[in-house]
Amino acid sequence: MNKKIILFLKGVVDIVPLLIPVIPFGIILGAIGVELGFSPLETFATSLIIFGGASQIVFLQIISGGASLLITITSTFVVNSRHLLYGASFSEYLKNLSLGWKILLSYFLTDQAFAVSNIYFEKNKDEKLKHYYLLGSGFFLWFIWQIATLIGIFLGSIVPEKLGLAYAVPLTFIALLVNYFRKIDHLIIILISGCLSILLFNAPLKSYIILSSLISLSLAFLIISLKKKEDKK
Repeated sequence: MNKKIILFLKGVVDIVPLLIPVIPFGIILGAIGVELGFSPLETFATSLIIFGGASQIVFLQIISGGASLLITITSTFVVNSRHLLYGASFSEYLKNLSLGWKILLSYFLTDQAFAVSNIYFEKNKDEKLKHYYLLGSGFFLWFIWQIATLIGIFLGSIVPEKLGLAYAVPLTFIALLVNYFRKIDHLIIILISGCLSILLFNAPLKSYIILSSLISLSLAFLIISLKKKEDKK
């Protein structure tokens, strides 16, 4: 079998275990989009264009709340900004690829694809075709995400509105944060960010997410700097 196909399929196989929470998340997203008043096409378009669960929910919720397009896009970018770090980490492994390949892989570079590909890249630094592994893992996650979103859109159109599927939004984010509750500094930042979001909720242009995120990130940077100084002593 062609080496490119082998690496592509290996990426597909390795990412399968990480898709267990992705499927229900995608279903919830599709259902919530419909409940918030977006058409099936508009909801599905977020999965095609944004392709990021947390940022898609932020986009749908903020724009449905009357925020301006600028604030909506900026808030979505803030949530997705971690992907810039993923790209920077992979730059040394993929620096010899063409611009077309880099653009394609950047689209498929999600949290899960980064997790499995980072392990593979570190163990196979000299493999010239290793980008096919990332392509396989990223593409398969993308494919499953689109299907999960479509299922959610279908369910959202038939489930009674009184069930309140939109309530699943905060529950979904809490589930994403649970793993960070183990460290006291993470917990402090989470609590401060949540409190700031409430205090700044009436900020102009619905900018409370951006403001609370920037303040919390600044505080996190300060805590990390102080910890490094203490470690040097």
